[in-house]
Amino acid sequence: MAVTAKSEQTRRLLIDTALRLFASQGYEKTTMRAIASEADVSVGNAYYYFRSKDDLLHELYRSLQDEHRSLALPQIREGHNLGENLLAVLTAGLETMAPYHGLGVHFLRDAIAPHRSGAAAVGRGKSIAMFRLAVASARPQPPLALRNDLPELLWLVHMGFTFFWVYDRSPGQRRSHRLAANLAPLMAKLVILSRLPVVRSLLEDVIRLLRSARRD
Repeated sequence: MAVTAKSEQTRRLLIDTALRLFASQGYEKTTMRAIASEADVSVGNAYYYFRSKDDLLHELYRSLQDEHRSLALPQIREGHNLGENLLAVLTAGLETMAPYHGLGVHFLRDAIAPHRSGAAAVGRGKSIAMFRLAVASARPQPPLALRNDLPELLWLVHMGFTFFWVYDRSPGQRRSHRLAANLAPLMAKLVILSRLPVVRSLLEDVIRLLRSARRD
């Protein structure tokens, strides 16, 4: 047990040290040797825990995804309208990621890296489950025809929103906060309007496209 605790402590030390160096001197200029030296860990030991600084970045990104869910889930309330639940998810994401905006481009690269496909699928599944809860808790409920596919559609919107945040250079990413405040109620209104034939037809086309993309 002591060995396990020591190993976890060393892992956490390397991650925290890497984060400080990424922030102070940039991701590109930070080396594994510098991380090991700053953490007072041998280079060989550092490579035992992480094969590269990319692995360190992946571990940080994964932990931030978990932190986002931990922050958002208590704010998704039964009886809130869908817009309120969506805003809670978007705002929690902004709060979680705010200190790491400078690493946003690298997070995106990590998320789409082919060798990360398995880990990305797990993260995607957890994120979609969060949107599924936001939909299931909302009142009024979305139309039944959309209910099953809506969480994945909302996740896709969230990915686009995240891309916007990565390249948002406004102070404190206030444009992203403003976008979140307007995007959440807009998506909720579109869902409500899907009861109208014209809007429903459009959304059904989108869902068919989504289902088609899922197939091999």
